[in-house]
Amino acid sequence: MRVVPVTDPEDPRLADYRDLRDVALRRLLEAEHGLFIAEGATVLRRALTAGYEPRSVLLTQAWLEDLADLLEPVDVPCFLADERLTAQVAGFHVHRGALAAMHRRPLPRVREVLATADRVIVLEDVVEPTNVGAVVRSAVALGAQAALLSPRCADPLYRRAVKVSMGTVFSLPWTRVDSWVDAVPALRAAGFTTVALTPAADAVDITDVRPVGRVALVVGSEGPGLSHRWQQQADVRARIPMAGGVDSLNVAAAAAVAAYAVWSHDPG
Repeated sequence: MRVVPVTDPEDPRLADYRDLRDVALRRLLEAEHGLFIAEGATVLRRALTAGYEPRSVLLTQAWLEDLADLLEPVDVPCFLADERLTAQVAGFHVHRGALAAMHRRPLPRVREVLATADRVIVLEDVVEPTNVGAVVRSAVALGAQAALLSPRCADPLYRRAVKVSMGTVFSLPWTRVDSWVDAVPALRAAGFTTVALTPAADAVDITDVRPVGRVALVVGSEGPGLSHRWQQQADVRARIPMAGGVDSLNVAAAAAVAAYAVWSHDPG
């Protein structure tokens, strides 16, 4: 690594890290430069272990020492700053003390993502990055081997999504499905049983769902839920039983419950 002390928050070399809380700005900047931001030592380690290449790193002195073993072989600028400066640049207190600008990879084709997966989580229009990150983390923990996202889903590599996923997004093959109308039929053609989550009273209790073989769990957006088209196209419409007058769960919680209920009974 090449340690480069910085003292000016307006230093142009820190442009990748500027205004990280501004979602609209970051979407433009990260798309233009083909990068994403990894925050925290654990996330950074998982990104590098997964083979993502850093563009640069921004650290405080304490984290430079903690991550020295990981960064020593990496030939990129390692900007060294104090906590005050990193907060000025990023727009918030970087309590984990470590940020890295990482190069993105081209998204794989759907068939490549599904080729070796038997358990897939499918997200339709989940637009909140923290929910995407939470869904990914739970799905990976409960056996997901791939993920498919609709065109409107939040970016799994947006900083908040990566942070909430604790870097598990780097270990889960994922891609977007351009022809969303044909997504469920395409999964069926690939040999998947599709299980669509819905709070509808006429849906099957999730604990009674016992698919075998390749299974895709399909979850919808935070407000309206899964679209009518997707519910009708799915092989099974399943609901999570509720008590206490609650009519639905957060999408990440629902995905976790469904993944455990369905995949824990699947010998695959």
